[in-house]
Amino acid sequence: MKFTSTRANKQIESANAITRGISEEGGLFVPVEFPQLGADTLDKMVDMNYKERAFEVLRLYLTDFTDEEIKNCVEGAYEGKFDNNIPAPLSFLNDNASVLELWHGPTCAFKDMALQLLPYLLTTSAKKVADGKTMVILVATSGDTGKAALDGFADVENTKIMVFYPVDGVSPMQKLQMTTQTGNNVAVCAIKGNFDDAQTGVKQIFTNDEIRNLLAENNMEFSSANSINFGRLVPQIVYYVSSYCDLIKNGKIKAGEQFNVVVPTGNFGNILAAYYAKQMGIPIGKFICASNKNNILTDFINTGVYDRNRDFYTTSSPSMDILISSNLERLLFELLGKDEAKVSDLMSKLSKDGKYEIDADTLAKLKAEFVGGCCDDEQTAETIKWLFDEYNYLCDTHTAVAVKVYKDYVEKTGDKTQTVIVSTASPYKFSKSVLCAVDNEDDTETEFDMTEKLSKVTKTPIPAPLAGLKDREVLHKSVREKGQMTDFIKENLGL
Repeated sequence: MKFTSTRANKQIESANAITRGISEEGGLFVPVEFPQLGADTLDKMVDMNYKERAFEVLRLYLTDFTDEEIKNCVEGAYEGKFDNNIPAPLSFLNDNASVLELWHGPTCAFKDMALQLLPYLLTTSAKKVADGKTMVILVATSGDTGKAALDGFADVENTKIMVFYPVDGVSPMQKLQMTTQTGNNVAVCAIKGNFDDAQTGVKQIFTNDEIRNLLAENNMEFSSANSINFGRLVPQIVYYVSSYCDLIKNGKIKAGEQFNVVVPTGNFGNILAAYYAKQMGIPIGKFICASNKNNILTDFINTGVYDRNRDFYTTSSPSMDILISSNLERLLFELLGKDEAKVSDLMSKLSKDGKYEIDADTLAKLKAEFVGGCCDDEQTAETIKWLFDEYNYLCDTHTAVAVKVYKDYVEKTGDKTQTVIVSTASPYKFSKSVLCAVDNEDDTETEFDMTEKLSKVTKTPIPAPLAGLKDREVLHKSVREKGQMTDFIKENLGL
């Protein structure tokens, strides 16, 4: 298995792609071709547990890893880290729809599915291609990635991790999760700006020769824990494969029968992983891309025009408050016939003008498989209440966006295909918004008061990792201008 860049023709193996995170010209690493999961293999996977399924998927991409290395990575990531040792359970709402719960890990968000595994993948990769170097992991986060990355990499040998988040762009619970993180190799910094500012800053640092050379002189190398790193994407492919197996196992579909997926989408990595699963042989019909009021992806899917020159909104679903969806570049690479020159041209236009437009043929390919929809905060709250009243199912704000967009899609199309709705976070990470939705509660109480009241009102337990935050000391208090990210890195590395 070889990997290339979305913006330059390359031939590298997975260890290099994972260690480097992003290509030096700014492109993202992608597989040259997709490995296939044949019908016989998938039949066997139906009766496997999650770790066994993960091993089967990972070994197809990580061909420069030994089977023993992959098994060690999977065992370290998923054994004893998730509720009931079931990382990605399906909760069935009705005959046609189920919820894929990806928030049963140590930080109560879907990012755990990849970021519990990535430290093992990265350290194994580094020993192959950068042995002896300290890996400096940079992360931009809109909320969940930051804590999941910090938890995964805290005190991991030969690594340092620095997380940047928008100072007013995460929930109080998300902020507290990050700022109380312990570990002798971690640093957290708030940025005066939005997530796009943090993400753009990280990307610019990755391609800055001066700072990269400075790190090299000190036997260090940058890597990423954001989904720009392929090591983040490959674990996410697993849970779509696993969902297909579980749908068969539970009698919801037959082998080979199609199902749809609905994904609340910000940086496009989660829904891209579903698309990659389809390229491997998983029979996914429609990819329903759900956005909040920052509906740039909805507009792109409907019109073919990607235009970030628009108002940015801070919403009740902050992990989706994004106007530059990095992983869309990987999808464009596939839709454009793996033409890195065309992708480079589009990304150059996005950087220069803030917009680009795909041609009619490419738009037709996109619309053949993708559907875009969006909803605002009021509709999100109404959906949380409806879902709780109708099914006694409590969801967070991001999952509610997905449910609302799914309902709209079914009403418009009448499509009753079996559907998996991706649930990306525990409702308790957004207690204020969820409580206000189900109980019309005002916002005069503290975050933890509201968390406890939400549990009482809904008769659901507070996840232990969140309940334990109440008395933890805030350790990371840095707030910087967006232009000061490089200075923060240098200070924390002693350079």
